Amino acid sequence: MKVAVIKYNAGNVQSVLYALERLGVEAELTDDPDKIRSADKIIFPGQGEASSAMTYLKARQLDQVIREIKQPFLGVCLGLQLLCEHSEENDTDCLGIFPVKVKKFIPENSQEFKVPHIGWNELENLADDVLLRDLPESKFLYYVHSYYAELSEVTIATTHYIHDFTAILHRDNYWAIQAHPEKSSTVGEKMLSNFLNI
Repeated sequence: MKVAVIKYNAGNVQSVLYALERLGVEAELTDDPDKIRSADKIIFPGQGEASSAMTYLKARQLDQVIREIKQPFLGVCLGLQLLCEHSEENDTDCLGIFPVKVKKFIPENSQEFKVPHIGWNELENLADDVLLRDLPESKFLYYVHSYYAELSEVTIATTHYIHDFTAILHRDNYWAIQAHPEKSSTVGEKMLSNFLNI
């Protein structure tokens, strides 16, 4: 199985490669459109800032490549946000795979809630979806983010921090996780395994 991890000048990519190695998969980190198109599975991870990430993708025509993908595709963290329509982060038009807007967390009480949201939170309202099958009973994932995707008809799981927000999206052959499955112990590992087995 050929797995491509999209390189687009974002942080946190190496930990995804290590997580895949632990599952017995040697993925290729690439921004080569042909290698991405020919992969069996594609992962789009990252931490960073939306507008500079979109600039990098457009400069290499990767925005069009991502929109045309037919094989299973997984966005992670910033990857989820870039797959949405628009992000409030520097007023950025994104890839538009998911008809969802990305907004900044506004804490109601800055003593209780800090932004960025960093830490372990539980998955809730899980849909019946191949990505979510046979997860451990305790469904906590590790988050690091200041922006979140709104709830929508393509939300397949939620998490609560300040308010409910989209934890996982699914539409057609595209899935996306706001948390970091590669840093989320057995729950995240099972999700990555489920994705690789689609």
